[in-house]
Amino acid sequence: MDTKSLMIDTATLLFQQKGYKNVGVNEILKACNVTKGALYHHFPNGKEELLIACLKGLNEAITIDIEDIFKKHPSTLEAIQSMIDKLIHNLETEGTITGYTFSSIVSEMATVSEPVRQACSLLYENMERIYCDKLVTEGYSQESASEMALWMTASIEGAMMLCLTQKSTTPLKTISKLLPTILKGRTS
Repeated sequence: MDTKSLMIDTATLLFQQKGYKNVGVNEILKACNVTKGALYHHFPNGKEELLIACLKGLNEAITIDIEDIFKKHPSTLEAIQSMIDKLIHNLETEGTITGYTFSSIVSEMATVSEPVRQACSLLYENMERIYCDKLVTEGYSQESASEMALWMTASIEGAMMLCLTQKSTTPLKTISKLLPTILKGRTS
């Protein structure tokens, strides 16, 4: 792995685990075993530029993962439940789902930095687009599909945060259990 990729991967994990403000540049450098010169060579504007690169990497990885899941399943319900099952499995086997959530970064940084807010917003927009497109193919109107996609994004993100804070998979299991009822009959 090249130095730039190592810094992005390491910083992403640290930011997700501890929050942006609680991770210092020196901690990132030590974890990567690189110098300050290497950091500023790849990220001339420092830590915030590194954060934006981390968010772009998360955006790409999460979007590809969700798209793959949605391609494998004929219905939105099956795709979302498969996605939730994967999150639950990760939480039960690894004790975390940090690779899939960045809410802590959003809550901490979205009002502080416009470029960071935009990077976070893009990922949520991608999630909603994937959900919405699938719902439209199932007969939902564009308006109804957009509303449902927003609800699913907010519900799943919120459930992930609750899972992490409660150290329990119950919030995600509850969302998965309620999905069939919520999706049923909402096609207009």
